[in-house]
Amino acid sequence: MIQTLPRAVASWWRGIDRTLLFVILALITTGIVLSMASSPAAAARLGLDDPFHFLYRQGVFAVLGIIGMLAISSLSPKGARRLAALVLVGSFVLMVAILFIGHEVKGATRWLRLGSFSLQPSEFLKPALLVTVAWLFAEEKRGAPIPGRLIAFILFVAAIGLLMVQPDFGQSVLLTLCFGGVFFASGLSWLWVSVLGGLAVTGSGLAYMTLPHVAARVQSFINPEGNETYQIDRAIEAISRGGLTGVGPGEGEVKHLLPDANTDFIFSVATEEFGLLASLSIIGLFAILVTRAWNQAMRLNDHFAQLAVAGLALQFGLQALINISVNLNLIPPKGMTLPFVSNGGSSMLALTFAAGLMLAFTRRRPGAYSMQYGG
Repeated sequence: MIQTLPRAVASWWRGIDRTLLFVILALITTGIVLSMASSPAAAARLGLDDPFHFLYRQGVFAVLGIIGMLAISSLSPKGARRLAALVLVGSFVLMVAILFIGHEVKGATRWLRLGSFSLQPSEFLKPALLVTVAWLFAEEKRGAPIPGRLIAFILFVAAIGLLMVQPDFGQSVLLTLCFGGVFFASGLSWLWVSVLGGLAVTGSGLAYMTLPHVAARVQSFINPEGNETYQIDRAIEAISRGGLTGVGPGEGEVKHLLPDANTDFIFSVATEEFGLLASLSIIGLFAILVTRAWNQAMRLNDHFAQLAVAGLALQFGLQALINISVNLNLIPPKGMTLPFVSNGGSSMLALTFAAGLMLAFTRRRPGAYSMQYGG
């Protein structure tokens, strides 16, 4: 018997992890607020007539992303896994297409132009790949007659190869760390840890020697004198200027000086205008998101769902950590957005897609959690 819509919504509401949902919505709202501060400066730099062009775009993509997230969160684990596999196939196809018809920005070809919208398929590839390899690892562990680890490694290598061709070293690093985390959680031996660690070090060394932009960023980080560090210097100044409570909404200077103030350096905008308390609140929201997701993953009975939730949470946490670390000049620049907060249509849609998958896997349903689960 088909449930009526109100009963279906009520059942969904009872099962959804409201802590995860509210934290994600809080981060998206934070991004909208910060977009109000950074949009006029970004529009002025590009000569746009509408000072709130980027705010409106962010709002539209946020609404579309939230609708998609809520729809995906209502899926069963099997339905969510199948959706992730379809998105993975589509992402691979589009990333191959980029090799021939891609749109180049700042020396990198990572986008497909769709009218006024630029789609970045690699953003969708990350969560789709993590969910798919989680299923492959879980299937092999339970004795299914498929070489799960081998297929997972083939998919991972293919993804890294396409990312490096673009080139996108930052996304490659993030995907490698997340893949390694899921692999480790699936029961990886210390021998494999050593092998993968060695491969990661070797790959980083090759990237440094063969990719000039990677070498330039590393050199400017190690030896700032005599190298281009304009963006990082302005970001650090903005963070220092913010103090405890900030200079006030709309009063910051960094958004007028940095080309990427509304994307890669949105954390600096937040700290300058709203202060240390605001920046710690943003960090706290990500901490709650990751710890809550991992806590729920440990209580799940399905090994596949455990690995998928852990991998998705790791993606959110590591991406936020990388972005904030770049803003604080703790690591070389990576060109990575702050999840749910930075401007970017592809980023918002892909992150809410990933959040929808996480909410689907963590939803309470009969047999989903161990008996000690308390809510």
